[in-house]
Amino acid sequence: MNQLNNVDLQLSSYDYDLPKEQIAERPIEGRHHSRLLVYNCETDTISHHKFNELINFLPSETTLVLNQSKVFPCRLKGHKESGGNAEVFFLTVEPNEAGYYRALVKARGKKKDGDKYIFANGLTISIVDNIEGEFLIAPSIVGNDLIDYLNANALVPIPPYIRGGESDDQDKKDYQTVFANELGSVAAPTAGLHFSDELLEQIKGQGHDIAKVTLHVGLGTFAPVKVDNLEDHKMHSENYFVDKVNFEKIKNAKKRFAVGTTSLRTLETIWQNGVDDYTPGEMKDTSIFLHPGVDVKSIDGLVTNFHLPKSTLLMLVSALIGREKTLEIYNIAVKEGYRFFSYGDAMLILR
Repeated sequence: MNQLNNVDLQLSSYDYDLPKEQIAERPIEGRHHSRLLVYNCETDTISHHKFNELINFLPSETTLVLNQSKVFPCRLKGHKESGGNAEVFFLTVEPNEAGYYRALVKARGKKKDGDKYIFANGLTISIVDNIEGEFLIAPSIVGNDLIDYLNANALVPIPPYIRGGESDDQDKKDYQTVFANELGSVAAPTAGLHFSDELLEQIKGQGHDIAKVTLHVGLGTFAPVKVDNLEDHKMHSENYFVDKVNFEKIKNAKKRFAVGTTSLRTLETIWQNGVDDYTPGEMKDTSIFLHPGVDVKSIDGLVTNFHLPKSTLLMLVSALIGREKTLEIYNIAVKEGYRFFSYGDAMLILR
């Protein structure tokens, strides 16, 4: 990696130009047929492939670490008791000890405790409290019944840069990994979207292993960096856990490849806190911010998508290979016509 300098800590240093038409609005047909840019750190070489060729670049006995968090439909459109349009965006499907849920509420006028909103099929939601722009809400349906209601009536929360954030029924299938299992994310761990069941079986058939972690992706993943100096940025917090079987696989892996930035953030949090100090199965939280100047110790490779300019995810990639190299590769990807962001193509970093 290039030596850290002050430029690496400036937000403006993480910008690049991307033609709008290269923002993928839908995934290509066949998950593993997307493109894959491979960067080998040791040889400083770039090559271009299809994603299903990933298997050719995995060292012997690699353990791929996947984030199995599952996206839940969380955007509900309804109206205020007074009749104006309203939208409630659930931030979690887990209520607090009092039985209330964290959410964002969008409606005209000042929102206050006791405001009630009405949705399809008899659901009502009342505001209980306002905490720093988020709301605690009390829905008339709770628990598993609420999850069933959201699955039937709510919208999948695709990012705002895809079709203005307006999802449809196709996104309920597309914006979910084939290995999603633990409900709780408001955004997909998008590097995992490239994997099909067929490809995962081929990988295991070649003697590699699959390990799974769970990090529930929060709305903060879309939050822009608002400070000029990266050292002043406060990263959002997200919950993660790794069960005993998967933790042992990860800890004892011959080679560890993280699939996606969320898997890497989980692994690096555990490594920086001390691998032997983590209790498998325990739900923890992380606000780790990986950027140039942070030494990443937990992985030998990373599978990731192409990320937004000035985003913490672009900075994370830069922590691995340096800011200048990252921007060089991104500019090559633009010229080569790669598709960017959540539904776009992928990149493999070999360390």
